[in-house]
Order: sequence, then C-alpha cells, then structure tokens
Amino acid sequence: MSYVDEEIASQPDCWRRAETVAAGAAGLPSRGERVAVVGCGTSWFMAMSYAGLRERLGVGETDAFQASEFPTSRRYDRIVAITRSGTTTEVLDLLRSVDTPTTAIVGDPNAPAAELATDSVLLPFADERSVVQTRFATSALALLRAHLGEDLDPLASDAEVTVRAPLPIDPARVEQVTFLGRGWTVGLAQEAALKCREAAGFWAEAYPAMDYRHGPISIAAPGRVVWAFGAVPEGLAEDVEATGAAFVHSRSSGGYAVLGNWAAGRQPLDPMADLILAQRFAVAIATSRGLDPDAPRHLTRSVVLT
Repeated sequence: MSYVDEEIASQPDCWRRAETVAAGAAGLPSRGERVAVVGCGTSWFMAMSYAGLRERLGVGETDAFQASEFPTSRRYDRIVAITRSGTTTEVLDLLRSVDTPTTAIVGDPNAPAAELATDSVLLPFADERSVVQTRFATSALALLRAHLGEDLDPLASDAEVTVRAPLPIDPARVEQVTFLGRGWTVGLAQEAALKCREAAGFWAEAYPAMDYRHGPISIAAPGRVVWAFGAVPEGLAEDVEATGAAFVHSRSSGGYAVLGNWAAGRQPLDPMADLILAQRFAVAIATSRGLDPDAPRHLTRSVVLT
C-alpha cells in the first residue's frame, strides 16, 4: 500500500481532529472580517471552497487567490494562507510583504510559514509523506468548516463510507473525466481534476457546472465521464447522458452512478466525502498505469524557487 492510500483512508479521523483544533484556534477569521484566503495548487482550491462557503453563510466578504496573484492594492482585515509544507516560495513571499494580520494553516509546525504569520494553526496529524496531497487539504477545509459552525460528525461519517466503498466508475473503462461543481464545490471539482493529472497524468478537466454547456460539453462522448459535486443544474444529467458520456453524482442512480444507491432514503453524501472517491479514482488510475502515486513525475512536495 502506498503512503497516499493510507493518507486517504485516514481522512475521517483527521477531520474529527481538525474540528477539535478549530474550537481553540487563534487567528481564524471573525464574523464580519473581510478575508483573503491564499494557497498554491491544492491549497488554492481549498481556499476557493472556503471562500464560497463563508460568502454563502453571509459571515464576511471572502476572496481566494493563488498566492502569487494576490492583489496587494486591496485591503483586507485578514489573510489566511493554507500551506502543507509551510515552505512554498510564493506563500512565504506574500507573508513577508504584507502588513495585514495573517494566519497560516500549516502541516509542519517547524515550517517558516508558521514563524512568519501573525497566527498559525498547526495540523501535524494531517501532514503527509506522499507528494500528492490529500488529507492535509481536506483537513484544512474541515477545520475552516468547523470554525464556520458546521457539525463535522455527519461529514466524517460520510467519509467513512467513501474510504471503503467501490469506486463509482471503473478506471480501466474511462479515457477522460470532467469534474463539475457549483458555488463552494467548484474548488472541489478543480482539486479532483488536479489529483488525476498529478497522480496519473490522466486527462481531467474541471468547470463550474453552469458553464459546462457553454463549450466544454463538446468533448463528452462514450467512454468519458462527467462527475458532479454538490447541486446539479436542472437538465444537466440528461444533456450529458445524450452525449453517451456517463454521469456520476451522489443523487443519481443507474449506470456508473452507484453513489445514488448509498444516498437512497438519506441525505446525499457531503461533497467533501465524494472528493475522497475522486482521490481514490486518481490513485487507481496511477496504479493501473504502473505509476507511483507517491512520487509523480516532475513534482516535489513543495515548490521552492530560487
């Protein structure tokens, strides 16, 4: 078993521990604060999801940026940086350059980001040995969701299902996947596609669900999959199925979409639990191609630029 397999399977426990950390963490955004959340790669996508959730709940204006693209002319009450290693060059450069109060959510307690930030929230139990990031990212989002007042027990219970359940699609029968989201789940869709590209060099794309019919649907075809997180626009499933592509969604039934069987008679699975299935799907593709998902080509655990 690879490191990433073990790290994916540990997510329900990590999310519960993140909820405990959130209860006593200093420096997380207060109600009414204008907040920017930054990160790189996977961490940026978690920032997008948190920003969408915080805006939806009406507790404060929240923007998400790739760390290198942060608009320094804008004024925020707080900047939150999500960084597993705490050594990523773009994040450290930003923390050094701003006067705004900053909070770093970090996996390594000894990392430079924890020292540079005004406040730091440490998640060493979610740190990882694999280059491909899974549990740290979702634990950071779980922490932020708990701080927004969500009860994470149902979320962790859903995750306990998806770490064990059969994959909704057979990787050997799929040549391409497009992931879709709406609102806060757009970030999850982006992350699912990134996992496929990172771990397996597999053709995967991601879009807001409402924008999918504005062009990207043209690549849908038999042997390809559209996998949606969260709410689905009316008529989208039917439009996808008309192309011959399979449609996967936690509310759907039939075909590849076995998630619908789990949701029967109960609330749909939380989209973050669905993300675990996408992580496992990416690892399964890598394994089937003889690749090491712990050490993807051209990638390192942290991008440190000279």
